Amino acid sequence: MADIVEEFNEYRSKMNEKLLADNNKIVKRIFNLDTNAYAEGALDVKTKELLGLVASAVLRCDDCVKYHLETSHKEGVTKEEMMEAMGIATLVGGTIVVPHLRRAYEFWEALENNQ
Repeated sequence: MADIVEEFNEYRSKMNEKLLADNNKIVKRIFNLDTNAYAEGALDVKTKELLGLVASAVLRCDDCVKYHLETSHKEGVTKEEMMEAMGIATLVGGTIVVPHLRRAYEFWEALENNQ
């Protein structure tokens, strides 16, 4: 089985390069805004990533969940912190979030195994 973390990152990088090469001003500005929104500010990066993770889970965006899981992992988020955040996401989003919770847990395990 292909490494799900590597596969996700390769696809994301390849497609982001294509999107940005298209030179669409709106897309470029959205990408820039997203990058700047998660920078250190009144809230630390770790907190912002967990907020992004919860919002992404509630919105049921698996790509976004994977992105925030990986960045959270790099920021030192523990499995317990991640699961507490995902618990909140499941509470807020309802049981429809459970399949995304399963995939998030699987991706987190892959991140832990890649250390």
